[in-house]
Amino acid sequence: MVLQPLLLAAQMDQNPSSPSIGQPAPPPIGPNGLNQGQSQTSSSMRESLGAPGLSGRELLDRQFLRTATEEGIADVKMGDLAMQKGGPEVKDFAQQVVADHTAFNQNMGTIADSLGVALPGKMGKDDQAEYDKLNGLSGKDFDTEYLTYILKAHWKKLHEFYMEASSASNPDLATAVVNSMHAMHDHLGMIEKVAKDEGITLPPRPPRPARPNAPAAPAATSVAKQ
Repeated sequence: MVLQPLLLAAQMDQNPSSPSIGQPAPPPIGPNGLNQGQSQTSSSMRESLGAPGLSGRELLDRQFLRTATEEGIADVKMGDLAMQKGGPEVKDFAQQVVADHTAFNQNMGTIADSLGVALPGKMGKDDQAEYDKLNGLSGKDFDTEYLTYILKAHWKKLHEFYMEASSASNPDLATAVVNSMHAMHDHLGMIEKVAKDEGITLPPRPPRPARPNAPAAPAATSVAKQ
C-alpha cells in the first residue's frame, strides 16, 4: 500500500503536542491542516509537476510518467547505437527494443497529454553517461556492456513498473505499464539467448525485494468454564 504523502503529513500534524521549554514553537497551522512550512513544500511539489490540488497518488503517477519516459528515451537511444555498433544478434535484439520502447514512449506521451503533464525530452544523467561510455566501445566489449546494462536496467524497471501497475490511479496508465512489462520480460529472454550464443557472461539476477509479511493473527485463548 502506498501512503499518500500529503495525507500522512496532515495526520502527523493533528493534535500537536505543546513545545518543551527552551524549544521553538512549531510553525502555525494553516487552514488546510498543514503547518506553513509543509504547505509551501507541498505547493512547490505540485507546481513543479503542473498539478495543483491533486492527491498524493496522482502526483506519484505523474512523477512515474516523467521517470519512465526518461528511461524509455535511453532505451531507444542506446538501441539505436547498438544497431550501428553491435554484432548481428545484438543488432536484431536492439531493433526489437527500439520498436517496443518507442511504442511505449508514444503511449506515455498520449497519457501525459490527457493529464496535462509535461514530459522530458532527453534521457537522464546516468543513462547519458552510459551512452557516452558505450559510444567509445566496439566489438565484443560493446556487446557485453550493452547487454549487461540493459539487463540491469530492465530488472530495475520491472520492479518500478510492478509497483506502479498495482497502484496507478489512471486505468490507461496501468494498462500501458502492464503491456510494457510483458515486452520487458520478452527482452530479458532475448538477452539471455544472445549472451549465450555470443559467449557473454551475464551478472546474476539480484534477489527480489521481499514483500512485507501480513500481520500475525492473534493467538486463540481458551477460557475455563466457571
